[in-house]
Amino acid sequence: MLRPVVNDGPEQPVLRLDLALVHYPVCNKNGETIGSAVTNLDLHDIARAGRTFGIDTLYIVTPFADQQALVRDILAHWQTGHGATYNPKRKDALALVRVCTDLAEMYELVKAKWQQRPTVLATSAKPHVNQLDYVEARQRIFAGEPHLILFGTGWGMTPEVFADVDALLPPIVGYGEYNHLSVRSAAAIVLDRVLGKH
Repeated sequence: MLRPVVNDGPEQPVLRLDLALVHYPVCNKNGETIGSAVTNLDLHDIARAGRTFGIDTLYIVTPFADQQALVRDILAHWQTGHGATYNPKRKDALALVRVCTDLAEMYELVKAKWQQRPTVLATSAKPHVNQLDYVEARQRIFAGEPHLILFGTGWGMTPEVFADVDALLPPIVGYGEYNHLSVRSAAAIVLDRVLGKH
């Protein structure tokens, strides 16, 4: 006689983690403040990684009306258009995406959602003094504390953005001298470090 399977493993953790892909304010290669363009590939790949690891929301931060319209057109295709039936898994992943005009709007939305201010962490390819290591960040997230991780586009977020965050995660480095990962790759690596089943 077959016995019912009993799951004696740990309960599913309560994760309150959001990501933000910041397109403004960011730097160009000369250190000037610019607004970068939204890319279709970033939306798809980071949303898929976010859904895989269990984040709540992926915020796309851009003040430009044409870029906001592009995001909404992409989402409409995959959520209510032909893409919704062609690839339901993509529809599920892109359901995480929300568009915000600026960081202030996003911070207010996240605070209202969790009923408290989240710990805001930023990412950078360069080391910073105010760093929180991945082990401690993971422990805090799995303890149920709300967190928001910012990812910059272009050549990274401006100093003003970093000045308003609680801490930075350590840069992702390898043994090669080249250190300019795509934001899609960086997001996947960070998510694996803070949420992956290792």
